[in-house]
Amino acid sequence: MTLADRLRDLSAARLLGICRGIEKESLRALPTGALALTPHPAALGSPLTHPQITTDFSESQLELITGVHAGVEDCLAELTRIHQFVYRTLAAAGDERLWVGSMPCGLPTDETIPLGLYGSSNIGRAKSVYRMGLGHRYGRRMQTISGIHYNWSLPGLGNDEYFALIRNFRRHAFLLLHLFGASPAVCSSFVAGREHGLQTLSEYTRYLPHATSLRMGRLGYQSEAQATLAVSYNGMDSYAASLHDALTRPYAPYEKIGIRNLGGEYNQLATTLLQIENEFYGTIRPKRVIRPGERPLHALRERGVEYIEVRCMDLDPFVPVGIAAATVRFLDIFLLHCLLADSPPDSPAEIAALGRNQHHTATHGREPGLRLERGGESVLLTDWAAELLQQCLPIAAALDAVHGCSAYADVLATARAGLDRPETLPSARMLSAMQRDFGGSYTAFIRAQAEQTRNHMLALPWSAAHQAAFEALARVSMEKRLAIEAADTVDFETFRQAYLSEQTLEPQR
Repeated sequence: MTLADRLRDLSAARLLGICRGIEKESLRALPTGALALTPHPAALGSPLTHPQITTDFSESQLELITGVHAGVEDCLAELTRIHQFVYRTLAAAGDERLWVGSMPCGLPTDETIPLGLYGSSNIGRAKSVYRMGLGHRYGRRMQTISGIHYNWSLPGLGNDEYFALIRNFRRHAFLLLHLFGASPAVCSSFVAGREHGLQTLSEYTRYLPHATSLRMGRLGYQSEAQATLAVSYNGMDSYAASLHDALTRPYAPYEKIGIRNLGGEYNQLATTLLQIENEFYGTIRPKRVIRPGERPLHALRERGVEYIEVRCMDLDPFVPVGIAAATVRFLDIFLLHCLLADSPPDSPAEIAALGRNQHHTATHGREPGLRLERGGESVLLTDWAAELLQQCLPIAAALDAVHGCSAYADVLATARAGLDRPETLPSARMLSAMQRDFGGSYTAFIRAQAEQTRNHMLALPWSAAHQAAFEALARVSMEKRLAIEAADTVDFETFRQAYLSEQTLEPQR
């Protein structure tokens, strides 16, 4: 079957049944552009149990989470409301604001970046110990990088279809980095004391002139240890086996770190290549909502893929909530293309080539004449990208038809224009604004965007009913955290060993 045949087989009801949700990470920063070192504001609720407002790696790193939505605008409206409550809470407490760039603000020394705290329960302690382990393994600075995660599902898909989508996504994700990458520069504090290969834009800013997303390059969420993992996405069995191995295989450098230090405090949850499933870095993940106490891999093996999580999107500093409606619509088109196009099995050689393509696009994506690897041959990035956009035209037309609009065709036209005029892409616009208005300073540019975003959010209409609803969510989350702490019946070490036992990964037979 061709892509056109598969598209014809998709009913209007299924296309209208696409569901999405957004998770957005942002650092809390001071007006100076330095990291805020204050605890997670109590008025926002408990990060352990709040459904919409939690923390990521650091106590200073908020993660804002929408529910599941059938409508693009509904999803972004909810994300906006969560932002409004956060900004109002921060404004009431002082002058902190959200850092609107993916690459971090001015960072203190590595060991003073605060880890996320989740209370005294066993599961809360496990979350903090896991973060301690990430700090030991990769350094805390790397973990302060922020991004957008886009969760997506289509009714009626099984495991095989989702894994076929994932394989094609990995092949074609360079297009997303090229069009939407928004991290071409970093504050020099991020790369202090390490090899980085970046050029100097100003005293405190390092960059690459044609970079799109340094966050997705070698300076971002990368791991030499995980580079040894050639995880296959040819189906549930091969994926689960790869992950199971990484979760149970001892790794000598991490064994040297040890579970605990000499004082008895925990260094990490485990000495295996991955402590838990979330440590596995990738541009996309198969996902399933887990039950209390359940391991994510067990949930996938037991009940199958429920949705996919796109993890390669940078925060867009030009958009108040970090992602525009047009970008969300492009992702819908792109993911449907990944699903409907032929998706041959992957191989270790192809996986290695895809990794190289990702790094080339992240660091040199707008370079004229840049070539990528495809099927053992060299191809111009712009030619390959244009082919993909051309193949997406009927998908956009189908989505416009069911939604009664032209918005999907419009975002493809904008993407095509971005290929022809790379100076209009977010990464190029950022560098241009930095050089034109901020003396080449990344921090000064993002500070200005953060201030503008804060003022915008505080000026939006806000009802007493919205305020009361968020205050109630915060209160309930605190009560739930206390209930979890009161319900613990074993010591932490017993809990840790039980949670990490290999049996928790196995499906029920």
